[in-house]
Amino acid sequence: MYRLIEQDGRAKSAEFKTVHGTIQTPVFMNVGTLAAIKGAVSTIDLNNIGTQVQLSNTYHLHLRPGDQIVKKMGGLHKFMVWDKPILTDSGGFQVFSLAKLRKIQEEGVYFSSHIDGRKIFMGPEESMQIQSNLASTIAMAFDECPPHPAERSYMIDSVERTTRWLIRCIKEMDRLNSLEDTINKKQMLFGINQGGTYADIRIEHAKRISELNLAGYAIGGLAVGESHEEMYYILEETVPYLPLNKPVYLMGVGTPANILEAVDRGVDFFDCVYPSRNGRHGHAYTGFGKLNLMNAKYQLDDRPIEEGCACPACQHYSRAYIRHLLKAKEMLGMRLLVLHNLYFYNHMMEEIREAIRNKRYKEYKKQKLENFMGGED
Repeated sequence: MYRLIEQDGRAKSAEFKTVHGTIQTPVFMNVGTLAAIKGAVSTIDLNNIGTQVQLSNTYHLHLRPGDQIVKKMGGLHKFMVWDKPILTDSGGFQVFSLAKLRKIQEEGVYFSSHIDGRKIFMGPEESMQIQSNLASTIAMAFDECPPHPAERSYMIDSVERTTRWLIRCIKEMDRLNSLEDTINKKQMLFGINQGGTYADIRIEHAKRISELNLAGYAIGGLAVGESHEEMYYILEETVPYLPLNKPVYLMGVGTPANILEAVDRGVDFFDCVYPSRNGRHGHAYTGFGKLNLMNAKYQLDDRPIEEGCACPACQHYSRAYIRHLLKAKEMLGMRLLVLHNLYFYNHMMEEIREAIRNKRYKEYKKQKLENFMGGED
């Protein structure tokens, strides 16, 4: 399933074989929360800009259109017309972010829908059932996402509960994958490491879940308010205790600089809403930093967003035109910027893989980070 091709320090590049195709790592997963990338970007576009994996959200798809409907439509791949891998997160982060609307118990979480307020229950079994209905390539275990900061005693109890829930997820996925009407009987499960910024709790949890021999492992509960330095420290301390022969996924991260630093600490998988969200607000990622195309200085700028970029926006349109579209609130402006940003992320991951495989990752990272300093923010 996971074949390590090259290591350069702790940075690693591999191939991860799935029922929906082989993923080259390190990889950035484009976030399509509701089975679509916000910004009017289609799965045809995603193919054209080099996307390997698309990520969708269990909680949101359970609420609408409903996972049973997706199953009746043949699963998420058929529903959204995408034949490459899909990872579904467990819904845990969304459930626990609804702090005022939920109640945690050992069996799971009772909470209220953010759409209509109706009462919903989700536990490990329910999360696995929803993700099985969606028929994603990779399902994430249902975990508790503790608040930041959290007291040490709370964190210990939370992590222990997450471990108990993970074991229930494994049992339920094994059961679901054996059923005759399950669409993807080869659905894989990733466990999630938690522990906040307590390195010793993280390490012990990493050791414990590594014994369960899962398809992959994620590091959750970061990028939730701690400093970049704290995040990098936790990665340095924790990743060595996760299996080298399995993918490591840093959830919800991040900026291009975050990705470069995390790759250097052994991370394979990333996802983040930044490229699409920032694109919809006029921000473009480039090799020399981030640009805000809403700025007046681009009003008569006939250059592409980035010289030499092969994305659809840069191949045809000027900064001035895209700025005009954004100012006029034309959807095309947002679409072009989202396409550019996703292409930038996907292309950067290609460069990262090449640098690792050529044993020059440290040099590549240093040069990239220096170049990023030239942006506007």
